Amino acid sequence: MPGPYAGHSDDAYPDVFNLPAMPPQPKKKKPGQLSEGEIKRFFEEGYVVVKDFFSPSELEPCRKALEKLVDDVAHRLYNAGKISSLYNDCDLFHERLQKMDKEWPGAAILVIKTQVLPQAMKDIWTNERLLNVVEQLIGPNIAGNCVFNMRSKLPQHEPTVVPWHQDNAYFDHDAYKQLIPTAWIPFVDANEKNGCLQFLRRGQKSGRTADHTCCWQGTWYVMLEEEEMTKSLGVNMEKDLRLVEVPYGGMVLFSNAIPHQSLPNVSNEIRWSMDLRWQDANKPSAFHGLKEAVVFRTEKDPNYVIDWESFDAVDRTDVQLKAVEDIREDKPEEGFDTLISGPWMKMWEVTNTNRHVVI
Repeated sequence: MPGPYAGHSDDAYPDVFNLPAMPPQPKKKKPGQLSEGEIKRFFEEGYVVVKDFFSPSELEPCRKALEKLVDDVAHRLYNAGKISSLYNDCDLFHERLQKMDKEWPGAAILVIKTQVLPQAMKDIWTNERLLNVVEQLIGPNIAGNCVFNMRSKLPQHEPTVVPWHQDNAYFDHDAYKQLIPTAWIPFVDANEKNGCLQFLRRGQKSGRTADHTCCWQGTWYVMLEEEEMTKSLGVNMEKDLRLVEVPYGGMVLFSNAIPHQSLPNVSNEIRWSMDLRWQDANKPSAFHGLKEAVVFRTEKDPNYVIDWESFDAVDRTDVQLKAVEDIREDKPEEGFDTLISGPWMKMWEVTNTNRHVVI
């Protein structure tokens, strides 16, 4: 059966249809800010592509940090005798994780599950120019939402193909009352071949969160059927579909209510990306009470110092798994658990079960 927040009745769920409006724009011009036309496009279309926003000097440390994460997983697997090589003799960014995952399926998931952001990525998340853009979307009190992801989309790899969904489907109902914008930032040129995103423009305009189902194929992802999107969100699958390619150095900003998916990677290289989210620092974190947001900016204190220590102390993936450890049938080896499960699964009708569906 659908979860407690999945219905469409205005009477039963009067607080889930609040479509966030464009806030008053800052009076003072700040570095990085988008044009008024771009901000209006975000609120009208549900997303906006910003090209050439980051310099190579800002993104290259992130690429190196991803190589380090892969290296850490490689040594963990090699030292445990699960892979026969460290694969140091291949392209460390594009090929190494592919070879590791081929020999020990699940290596890519171990990387995905990493929940302590490297400093280079924290630097992007709190980049002053980027926060100036976020202020245009949600106002001056800015917090980092706890839902962030580092993604390695391997070629022909089911666990990294994401089906149609709204981000609200993973949040609790507090998300339906606020804008939680995402910046999707690729670390390569993202295109149709290597698995860029697709959006259904204006799909957020109804303010609704449609009924999703759980879970897609062999993954932990919820899914939004095309028929449901057409009926509940008023989108036209032919006219509103947009393929969104983003060059290295660019990003796409989008709403937590717009339907989107990522395509399969049919290239020979990994499509690396990360997605970061922000919210009004005065509003709930909206992720089932698992982890609080981290405040970046506040009107009251222009010299506010970010409390990374408290934020990093809580691993939300670990918390999610501890919640289901008593009902799991498998007993994974410590350090090699590839299960991803979460409370979002309880919100939606279960139409397909797999090892990730532990509810």
